[in-house]
Amino acid sequence: MPNRLVALLILAVPLAASAQVAPRRTQLDSANVADLLNRLRSADSVVCQLAGNTLVNPWNVGSLGDEMPLVTPMPRPMPRPMPMPFAAPVMSRPGGRMHFSYYEASALGAFRAVLRDQSRCVRNVAARVLGRAGTAGAYEAFASLLRDPSAGLRETGALGLAELDDSRAARPLSDALKDREATVRAAAAVGLGRLEDASTIGALAGALDDASPLVRRNAVWALGAIESRQVREPLARALKDADPDVRATAAWALGKLEDSTAIGPLGDALKDRDANVRQAAAFALGQLESKSSVAPLATALKDADPDVRQTAAWALGQVESADAVPALAGALHDSEVDVRVAAAWALGQIESSRGVEPLKEAMRDEVQEVRRAAVWALSQIDDPRAEDAVANAAEGDRLRRPRTRVRVRP
Repeated sequence: MPNRLVALLILAVPLAASAQVAPRRTQLDSANVADLLNRLRSADSVVCQLAGNTLVNPWNVGSLGDEMPLVTPMPRPMPRPMPMPFAAPVMSRPGGRMHFSYYEASALGAFRAVLRDQSRCVRNVAARVLGRAGTAGAYEAFASLLRDPSAGLRETGALGLAELDDSRAARPLSDALKDREATVRAAAAVGLGRLEDASTIGALAGALDDASPLVRRNAVWALGAIESRQVREPLARALKDADPDVRATAAWALGKLEDSTAIGPLGDALKDRDANVRQAAAFALGQLESKSSVAPLATALKDADPDVRQTAAWALGQVESADAVPALAGALHDSEVDVRVAAAWALGQIESSRGVEPLKEAMRDEVQEVRRAAVWALSQIDDPRAEDAVANAAEGDRLRRPRTRVRVRP
């Protein structure tokens, strides 16, 4: 724990200082970088991960934290989309990732100097920073590392190529999926997912038989990132993997395809023995936004796990089918507050007059959060009964803002 605190404080000082300089952002120089990397040599893996994400994307560009706050009393959709392995949010532009650098040339030189460092943390952080910056000669340097006899250096090369987002990396990363070290194969799978190149689907599908659960999970994530209908069959197969993390990732990936043929496999995944898999399947069915998802999701509203029930309610709101109203009306009586709130929100999303009476009843819930969600939901429904109910809501439950119809998307 002390190592974690020290590393985070080291990162926070220069980053906070730069944020106070407006409108020009201050850059870290080589001395700052060298000192920081030296201190990271003794950091544990968790701190290294946090440090890498912060250094690669110090301005938090494109992160979920940049989203505008909701104007409703509703919870944010749960769960959030599956996080990317080695995740640092990216800024995108037409034609590929936008490369930018927070570091002056000498600082990038300091990162380049440690690409073969004995510390796994240091060299991998350096590779990710240099890859994101898109520095000259980076592809050649990472490709060379990927051919090194040292497994640790091969992993560093794969991570660098993953951040670089260079189409030339498709072949060496595909080859790296057969590396004898699992860490290299796992990093290679992430890199291929970043490329989003359909020509790599075969190689990634083959990695679903890898002995390492981490490699299989990353390969599933990569297939989902490609978002091609060609990946549906291998992803459906991954829903039967022995590892629950792989199955949950496969469910998330199928949701990204927006292909109604995935409803059957995802409906089966709602019966998975692992609650996290069932929750991911419910989320994915919401992403598909198909009326055919209503029946399996309505069943999931009776799941033994409250997180699954809450996610199922949210997903039914995403589907926006009036067929879901009876099931959601029943969920307004769930024993868990979060489920009742999500059910109320979902009825507001659907905007069906059939939801008015159940929501009016929910305005008498013992928990204010549920009552306020019900008032908001009623404000979304174009029905005189709903308007009267909102106008007569208790003072503490009334909306803070004028009636506004809002669409919430993950």
